[in-house]
Amino acid sequence: MSKRVGIIGGTGIYTLPGIQGLHEERYQTPFGDVALRVGELAGASVAFLTRHGEHHNLAPGDINVRANIWAMREFGAEQVVATACCGSMNPDYAVGDFVLLDQFLEFTKNRPARFFENDPTKPLLHIDYTDPYCRTIGACVKRAAESAGLQVKEGATYCCTQGPRFETRAEIRMMRILGGDLVGHTNYPEVVLAREAGLCYAAIAIVSNMAAGILDQPITAEECKTVMSQRFEALQKLLEGTVAMLPEGGDCACRHAADKAIL
Repeated sequence: MSKRVGIIGGTGIYTLPGIQGLHEERYQTPFGDVALRVGELAGASVAFLTRHGEHHNLAPGDINVRANIWAMREFGAEQVVATACCGSMNPDYAVGDFVLLDQFLEFTKNRPARFFENDPTKPLLHIDYTDPYCRTIGACVKRAAESAGLQVKEGATYCCTQGPRFETRAEIRMMRILGGDLVGHTNYPEVVLAREAGLCYAAIAIVSNMAAGILDQPITAEECKTVMSQRFEALQKLLEGTVAMLPEGGDCACRHAADKAIL
């Protein structure tokens, strides 16, 4: 089976029931060991990992993103589809919506966002992130949604904050002024490391709540858990359909992002 795809599950996505022949494969990376759950889905060999750990015990800033992305590349994935549980600060993206991320704004602290920092033996890469998410995967997500009778909205700018705490009213007001639509804690630096690794990468956001101050009520983790549970089955269909739609082989600009990134 030559098509190899990575799936990174965010909050609420700890299993992929449709995967056949599921087994664990361990990968040693320069940043630590990673266990991937590997099996067959929609005619592809798929590697699945849960971003926060199986028991949701890894804080956003503690996730070993470099090891995760490196392991996906070692597995042989050329395309990675991720999920992202988000709050919405734009009424156009309602609770329960699936949304393809289009742009990001980053407000994190001290997260390694390059594979080899402070290493004079490695070249400094200035990679283009004008369009940080793979358009090829995005088109496959849209076709899969249409085939399954699901709606996937587009055009969202994702704001990544440090987490795991939720944001204040003032922070959400600031991000709205800057053009933010959704807010979450984990998509950065995952998206930029995938591009540096030469992987096609896209993220499907699931709106689990309205962000702080949008509604006159506090935010609870319980409401996020409830919405993710309600949308789990539909998301599984969307992921399986997307894997089936992804092209085998071929080429994409994402895979050559580092080619002209050295000054």
